[in-house]
Amino acid sequence: MVIKTTKKDYIFIFLSLGLIFLDQLTKYLVRLFMERGQSISIINNFFHISYVQNKGAAFGIFQNNVSILIWFSVIILGVLLYNYDKLPLVSKSLLFAGVIGNLIDRIFFRFVIDFIDFRIWPVFNIADSCLTIGVILLAVHIIKK
Repeated sequence: MVIKTTKKDYIFIFLSLGLIFLDQLTKYLVRLFMERGQSISIINNFFHISYVQNKGAAFGIFQNNVSILIWFSVIILGVLLYNYDKLPLVSKSLLFAGVIGNLIDRIFFRFVIDFIDFRIWPVFNIADSCLTIGVILLAVHIIKK
């Protein structure tokens, strides 16, 4: 079987790797320059950088179930790759990057590093943003079809 790589495949790889790099770089900088629990006000009473170690998933569900979350991530990656040709380019790139970004944290640290804090929403990270935007774009695509 010969696999033909298209321009869209290269865009997927470039976009996904770029987002994973950005996610991991920002988390590295938070770990390097901040203490767990520390918060830095960027825009007073609106936007902060807060170092949180999330041992669960979105909104703190599945706390201390890292193994389950790792397996769930692997399954989601499998579903994404299985449906690779059926998914919109930007959506699948965002979803792939988001899953991988948080999976790296779970494998190496046993928690996910969150730091984007608007005080009216749970603290999140770049990977979480990728997942959210990717799901929204995918939902819009499905609804339009």
